[in-house]
Amino acid sequence: MRPFVYHNPTKLYFGDQSLRHITAEAEKYGKKVLLVYGGGSIKRNGLYDEVLELLSQAGCTVYELAGVEPNPRLSTVHRGADMIRQEGIDWVLAAGGGSTLDCAKAIAAAAKYEGNFWDIVTRKASVQSALPLGTILTLAATGSEMNSNSVITNEATEEKHGWASPHVYPAFSILDAKWTASAPKDHTVYGMVDMMAHVFEQYFHHDNRTPVQDGFCESILRAVVETAPHLVNDLTNLQYRETILYSGTMALNGILSMGIVGDWANHDMEHAVSAVYDIPHGGGLAILFPNWMTYVLDDNVARFRQFAVNVFGIREDGRSDREIAEAGIKALRDFWNSIGAPSRLSDYNIDASRFEEMAEKAVGNGTRGNFRKLTKEDVVNIYRLSL
Repeated sequence: MRPFVYHNPTKLYFGDQSLRHITAEAEKYGKKVLLVYGGGSIKRNGLYDEVLELLSQAGCTVYELAGVEPNPRLSTVHRGADMIRQEGIDWVLAAGGGSTLDCAKAIAAAAKYEGNFWDIVTRKASVQSALPLGTILTLAATGSEMNSNSVITNEATEEKHGWASPHVYPAFSILDAKWTASAPKDHTVYGMVDMMAHVFEQYFHHDNRTPVQDGFCESILRAVVETAPHLVNDLTNLQYRETILYSGTMALNGILSMGIVGDWANHDMEHAVSAVYDIPHGGGLAILFPNWMTYVLDDNVARFRQFAVNVFGIREDGRSDREIAEAGIKALRDFWNSIGAPSRLSDYNIDASRFEEMAEKAVGNGTRGNFRKLTKEDVVNIYRLSL
């Protein structure tokens, strides 16, 4: 295990009636708030009206930025930051899924940055300050409600990259399964794939003596594997929703990565695909991850064997470690297929014509990943396995 420092300042309100806390929180941050949301689901499920009423009770004036895209765009970030400067807005409240939260983080930081926010995303500059941010989660997926991460797409250059700053941890996040119950099946499935992928990115490493971290990872994965089949057949069941909601938060709030160095190559590879083709992030991960596992299996067969046995309960039955590991990878693919996730790039009508371009976007001038450092050629090979 490596030395580490852990700090997470987000206050989490979890469970039934959590939304009521928004009034007390609003009173801490100012009277002018920018409400950021996506395509309007919060109006259909009643969340919008309740939020406005509670903010009114706190004496807030609400400005709105609607229409955040599933892959949030740089132009939307700039539009929100411009509104903040023009109106003298004090803080930001995001109501939605991970894309909305990611966009709100970027807006909160961009409002304090005079240049093109893409400089921040591409690490040419760093965030020095940001407006306070609160979040209300409506889709369990990214863990953005309790971390400092964000992913933004530059639609002009067809690039999509993650960035992070300690200045954009949400000050508070409200998680009530009630507000996730209206999420449709496909988005629910993509969210569960995404949270599992976050665990995988931290689980597949080469560090030693990490039984606690491994146990955390495996327990979250088992919880999702056990709950997902029930949830996709009973989408309004709040007990199932609550388990998945908590799993998504715990998958990426920093706890799993204590003392290890994760991989993250799959996220870079998927970001390149969805930047070009604008596909759902969880759908892209479902396609790529099992093929990456097959491609890098021989780098640490024991780790994949452990995954197969401890998550999917693969039995030895006289098989070699490698055969057990391969059975675990197949079990993952079969599981994701069983809940409705895609398995091939061709499911999105993606062919090989832009593989070289996407691979270059994924690795730049170097490599990506730590479990195995992937070159551009490696990424193209994984894309080909995924056709």
